[in-house]
Amino acid sequence: MNRPLIMTGIDLPLEPSCGSTIWCSDVYQRLTADFRVLYLGLPGSGTWKHHFLETALLAAGKQPYGPAFDAYAAQLTDEVADLIGAHRPDLIHAQHLGFGLALAFARAAGTTPVVSVAHGTDVIAAAESAQALDVFTEVVAASTKVIVPTTAMGFEVDRLTRHAYTDRLTIVPWGVPLPPAPTAAPTSGHRLNLLHAGRLDANKATAIGIEALALTRERHHLTVIGSGSELPGLQNRTRTLRLGERVTFEPFLPREELWERFAGFDAFVFTTRQLEAFGLVAVEAQAHGLPVLYGDLPGLDHTLGDGGMAYQPGDAPALAALIDRVAADEALRQDLHSAAAANARRHDLANTVAELTRLSRSVIEGRR
Repeated sequence: MNRPLIMTGIDLPLEPSCGSTIWCSDVYQRLTADFRVLYLGLPGSGTWKHHFLETALLAAGKQPYGPAFDAYAAQLTDEVADLIGAHRPDLIHAQHLGFGLALAFARAAGTTPVVSVAHGTDVIAAAESAQALDVFTEVVAASTKVIVPTTAMGFEVDRLTRHAYTDRLTIVPWGVPLPPAPTAAPTSGHRLNLLHAGRLDANKATAIGIEALALTRERHHLTVIGSGSELPGLQNRTRTLRLGERVTFEPFLPREELWERFAGFDAFVFTTRQLEAFGLVAVEAQAHGLPVLYGDLPGLDHTLGDGGMAYQPGDAPALAALIDRVAADEALRQDLHSAAAANARRHDLANTVAELTRLSRSVIEGRR
C-alpha cells in the first residue's frame, strides 16, 4: 500500500539557519516510516546535510511583511498550486502560521486538508503587526488542526484569533534527539564557563547575558555561538563594557558540532525576552548535562523543569546574581546537572513523531 504524501516546507533557504528548519529535518526524517514527505524551501548553499528525502525549491523572491508581501504571497500561491496539482498530497503541514508559504498552502490547498504548526516567530509577528495578524488568522481559519508545542503558546494563538478556533488547537510537545548519556559534568571553582547559542536577533536578547557578565562578582566567561542581525551591536556592547577577555564570539555551528562543544561548559544561558515556542537548543543543552539559566517566560518553567533556574526576563542584574549563586554552590551545580539530563529525557523526539503521526493519520482518515 502506498504511503500517504505530506507536503510541507518553510519559505526560508534550505539551511539550518533557525530552529524551525532543524526541527523539520529531525521530525520529517522519522515520519517517513509512515508517510512520504515533500519539503518545499528557498534555494540555499546546497551544502546542508538535511534529512528530507524529497525536496522542491521555490522560485519566488522572499519578501517580508510590507508593500511587497502580497505580490510575493500571490507568486508563492501559484507555485504551490502547481505543485499540489502535480503531486496530489494527502495532507499539507503548513509551518509558521504567518509565513508566506503557509499562506500559499492555505489558499492553494483546495480539498487537501491543512494542519498548521506554530513556531513562535509567527506568533510574535502577529502580535506586533496588523498585516501579519491577518495572514496568521487566515492560515488558522484554513486549518483542520493547529499544532502548538506548549499550553502557553496555545493560549497566545487562541487570544490572537479571538477564540474563534479554539477547538482546532492541539498540543504536540516538541522533542530533541537524545544522546546516549550526558557529555557535560559539573566542575569545581567559582568561575563558570557559560554558553549562549542560537540565532542572534532582538528577541533572543543576547545582550542581557553580556551585560550580566559585567555585574557578576566573579570573572565568569561567556561564549556566544551564532549569527544574526544583532551580532555587530553585541560586539560593540562587549567592547563598551570592556569585556573583550571574558566574552568570546564564534560563528554559527552545525548542530552536531555544537553538541560536541557542550562538554566544555558549566551552564547554558537562555536570554529570550518576549516569547519562546519551546526552547529546543536549551533542551539539547540539558540532554548533554548542562543546566539552563533562563528568562522566566510562559511555558519555559514546564519545558526546562528542575534542570533550569529562572530570572526576570531582561533583568541583567538578576541574571548576574543567579550566575554567581550557581557558581558559589557546588552542590547546587551537581543537582542541576543531574536534573537537566533527567528533564531532557521527557522531551524525546520519538514522542513528538508518534503524536504527529497519530494526528496526521486521523486528519487523512477524516478527509476520506
